[in-house]
Amino acid sequence: MAARTSPTERQRRLGAEVRRMRTAAGMSAEAAAGLLGVDRGKISNIESGTRPISPDRLRTLAYNCACQDDDYVEALVRMADPGVRGWWERYRGSLPPGLLDIAELECHAARMRTAHSVHIPGLLQTSDHATAVFRAVVPALPENEVSLRLAQRLERQQILEGKHAPEYVGIVHEAALRMQFGGRKVARAQLEQLLTVSEGGRVILRVIPFEAGAFPGAGQTVNYVEGPVPQLDTVQVDSTHGPEFLYQEAQLGKYRAQLDWMERIALAPGTSRDFIHSIAQRL
Repeated sequence: MAARTSPTERQRRLGAEVRRMRTAAGMSAEAAAGLLGVDRGKISNIESGTRPISPDRLRTLAYNCACQDDDYVEALVRMADPGVRGWWERYRGSLPPGLLDIAELECHAARMRTAHSVHIPGLLQTSDHATAVFRAVVPALPENEVSLRLAQRLERQQILEGKHAPEYVGIVHEAALRMQFGGRKVARAQLEQLLTVSEGGRVILRVIPFEAGAFPGAGQTVNYVEGPVPQLDTVQVDSTHGPEFLYQEAQLGKYRAQLDWMERIALAPGTSRDFIHSIAQRL
């Protein structure tokens, strides 16, 4: 299989998991290369995500590393299978790779927990709200890129539709609900959209009111994505240079605790819906 010049986040993650499995078993890179019938340099490339590993070789490595977690191994095999290109690949070369990595991460999510202090969650934004957000950047985006980002955002939102949609728990601060991106009319339509999408039960919204006070990570956007097995959970956070993806256990534990804290001080789902409705009525 040919080497890659720009691996996706999912490909890099698979490589990191291969390295974790190998080192946990105390197997050297040289021994892994001999086992798989490749040279030492290819093992480094596999573990960096720049070279793919076949499902058969992955199973061979897992067996010889005495990895007995079948669910974990099969989840890695699915990551290694090239399969069908995802819809987000249509935007490759037109939008920043990080935006495509987020879409791919969400596509494979078993459950999502998010926290937003200033923005409405991207998966729940209306077209007008999202457009206003995309236009409020420095330097300004060209209109054709605004259109591309909007189209990709709307396709991302389809992950929450259908019987196989993952459960989504969104924690939203009151500040985000009161931000009027696009003006009063757009803001009211956005709040009404939140009420609509949270009616079915798969999307659960929890509001943190101003009076709830302090909480860790205030001002930070957090997307905790549960994978098919706990070892493949991922945290995605925003930065000024694009999305960052975290998956070390210490990092995952930190953000689970942060989200748990926020849920403890947030309003219950029903009370949150009433709260959102009251803000919308005043616009």
